[in-house]
Amino acid sequence: MHLHAAPASPGAHRTQSVLRFSLVATLVYVVVTFVAGLRAHSLALLSEAGHNASDFLALLLSFAAVYFQTRPASHSKTFGYQRAGVLAAFINAATLIVISLWIAIEAVHRLSAPVAVQPKLMMIVAAAGVLMNGVIAALLWGVAKDVNLRSAFLHMAGDTLSTAAVIAGGAGILITGQNWIDPVLSLFIAALILWSSLGIVHETLNILLEGAPRGVSLPAIRSGMEAVDGVINVHDLHVWSLGSQSRALACHVTIADIPPSESACILVKLNHVLRDHFHISHTTIQFEHMGCEELEGCVVPIEEMASSRNHGHAH
Repeated sequence: MHLHAAPASPGAHRTQSVLRFSLVATLVYVVVTFVAGLRAHSLALLSEAGHNASDFLALLLSFAAVYFQTRPASHSKTFGYQRAGVLAAFINAATLIVISLWIAIEAVHRLSAPVAVQPKLMMIVAAAGVLMNGVIAALLWGVAKDVNLRSAFLHMAGDTLSTAAVIAGGAGILITGQNWIDPVLSLFIAALILWSSLGIVHETLNILLEGAPRGVSLPAIRSGMEAVDGVINVHDLHVWSLGSQSRALACHVTIADIPPSESACILVKLNHVLRDHFHISHTTIQFEHMGCEELEGCVVPIEEMASSRNHGHAH
């Protein structure tokens, strides 16, 4: 077996530096927001502290995933750790969904029993949050190449918007004196968190369950392969994602009964089509020269099946 290493690239080092800065800045802001939320009696600020705490965990998971993704394949992990980032993104998004539900429940409770808040403190802390989250989101946007970092970016972009909403809510309370604005604002933040998380959960689950990659059409792949000279038909076709940026394919291809040296040319053309038109570079293609039918997920030559059945009847 020959295993290819995946050395850390300059891009990976830059990503890790961005994540380190984001971790430190987010942790500091979580502490400041939590203390300010207690002093101001603001559920919106406490929600922001909870949201940013989940962001800290999300960034920590993303940092760990980036590290693991650069590790080489081994005899026990033959594809390496490409799905580490996908798993981190799934955990991040699932955590956010739980937090959004908690915020919504607490907000509904406060609507029935409003609590006086300190809008000026809300606005000062939220303004600092908009600046910090905006900077981190901009940095992550520059390195967000896969679903792992995209989930971290969504965390921070959502925080930027929701923290800006806290400023608007603080201004509204300061002007009108209506404390119900705080829980209503929290409901808005919860809905924003939930919306941004569901798409990540759907995408990561599809990868973890080895579904067809987003935007990939099996009929289109089959047609493209069958258009190659020498290919009679393509069957038992499977396409899945190794990670958020890496796709794999396995299939059986029927060709004429020709020498292996001639079939090698067909294989080169098939891989060219898959790589250039469908962005699939990891392929396992099995050539066959007779009609086959599928039997419990395996393809068996019709002649062999008939022989086996006749042999069974003879006994």
